[in-house]
Amino acid sequence: MASRADTAESSAKARVVLLTLASGQFLMALDSSVMNVSIATVAEDVGTTVTGIQGAITAYTLVMAMFMIPGGKVGALIGRKRSFMIGCCIYGAGSLTTALAPNLTVLLLGWSLLEGIGASLILPAIVALVAGNFAVERRPAAYGLVVAAGAVAIAVGPLIGGVATTYFSWRWVFAGEVLVVLGILVLARRIADAPPGERRSIDYVGAVLSALGLGVFVYGVLRSDEWGWFLPKPDAPAWIGVALTTWLMLAGLLLMWFFLRWEARVVGRGGDPLVDPSMLQNKQLSGGLTMFFFQFLVQMGVFFVVPLYLSVALGLSALQTGARLLPLSVSLLLAATLIPRLLPDTSPRRVVRFGIFALLAGAVVLLAALDLDAGAEVVTVPLLLIGLGMGALASQLGSVTVSAVPQAQSAEVGGVQNAVTNLGASIGTALAGSIMIAALTASFLTNIAANPAVPDSVTSQATVQLQSGAPFLSDAQLSTALDEAGVSAEVSEAALEANADARLDGLRAALAILAFAALVALFFTQRIPSTQPRSTPDP
Repeated sequence: MASRADTAESSAKARVVLLTLASGQFLMALDSSVMNVSIATVAEDVGTTVTGIQGAITAYTLVMAMFMIPGGKVGALIGRKRSFMIGCCIYGAGSLTTALAPNLTVLLLGWSLLEGIGASLILPAIVALVAGNFAVERRPAAYGLVVAAGAVAIAVGPLIGGVATTYFSWRWVFAGEVLVVLGILVLARRIADAPPGERRSIDYVGAVLSALGLGVFVYGVLRSDEWGWFLPKPDAPAWIGVALTTWLMLAGLLLMWFFLRWEARVVGRGGDPLVDPSMLQNKQLSGGLTMFFFQFLVQMGVFFVVPLYLSVALGLSALQTGARLLPLSVSLLLAATLIPRLLPDTSPRRVVRFGIFALLAGAVVLLAALDLDAGAEVVTVPLLLIGLGMGALASQLGSVTVSAVPQAQSAEVGGVQNAVTNLGASIGTALAGSIMIAALTASFLTNIAANPAVPDSVTSQATVQLQSGAPFLSDAQLSTALDEAGVSAEVSEAALEANADARLDGLRAALAILAFAALVALFFTQRIPSTQPRSTPDP
């Protein structure tokens, strides 16, 4: 009888721990999408421009990227649970500051700086705490649910933001985050902690190099839409004819090379590195990290493209767009939780390959379904497939990376893992956006040039004005702009028709590059183990 009671209590505690960690992951991911539908409203409320708010979102991503690896080391030094709770306190303070922000400066302090620093402590700690609180055989299901919580947050973020902005205020979203943080802190008392490492020092030179390397690289990627990837856009900064984006990415990679060389030197002197370079030579770990990179590249590209199709091309509201994304959340959650439960001994490599094929199939089906006469219902089956793929990957990858190294290194793995996913997410969004705008521009200019109703003078003027890329506009937005410009009805009709075709061409091009990325990922799946881990490797 006592044994049954102990088992029930242990099971209840495990559920509370999992709920706590999944809530933390949900909260961190929510900030990446919740305000995308409310940027104009936020800008007006704090007395700034849309560019200012986009800059705040960019700064939040940068701060997370810069401090993710040092954040993982902090958890190893002071304890994962303490790092998690300190991160929650900082994040909660940032959310409260943002909710009360009277201007852009305070918004930057709360949203970009404090929340970014808090996230860089929380996310690596979550990876380590799952490893410390769940037996090896239970980790796939635990990691699957935690990662799924983050993906669901990105999917429902626009819905939450739309409801709050439409019926209440965007500030209530951040006020609600404070309440969630308080709930997490209360529940976190039941989380078991691993003891801090023996060495209690941090490699400050390595921390600076990693922060600068990741920060410079991600900043270059985030500015690619304005500057161009290789050939600079008109009036964009460049050096010897090459866009600044390329130089920043190269500089970031060079700094990361110096970082790894420095870490090897620290190890050689018997010091305590931020990340042991030999850890990255682990075939299983590098395979898991590579899959994480591709998963988040495709995942964030999809979350960029599909809402644009629904909200701009079809004119759906934020609430309707969020509702159409729900099939993805449902299939993702089901796959992430049921695969480890129903197939506990299945090959991780086989599940990962299945997940990649599902992502590829979803992107291809959606690409084929997009048409001028298509409605919102065409996204349902593709999103179910994409969600299935994401869930399959989520059910395996967390366990694959953490089980590749001794548990003492789980916090460092968490820092590197989240840095890699951050890179994948940034590149996925930027790449999909750039390809989409480039294809849209080329298609639009080709269509109006081939239309006899459009005078050559108008075609030439459009070509000059759209050198830096055509905006992704709805028919209503373009119609308003044409009316204000005093364009004739015949030219206006031709422009609207060209824009409708070009929008779809842009979306198809973005989906094609995401499908190609999923296909490339298949070539790296050989590094995923073919058997489920049943024990943690010895140090």
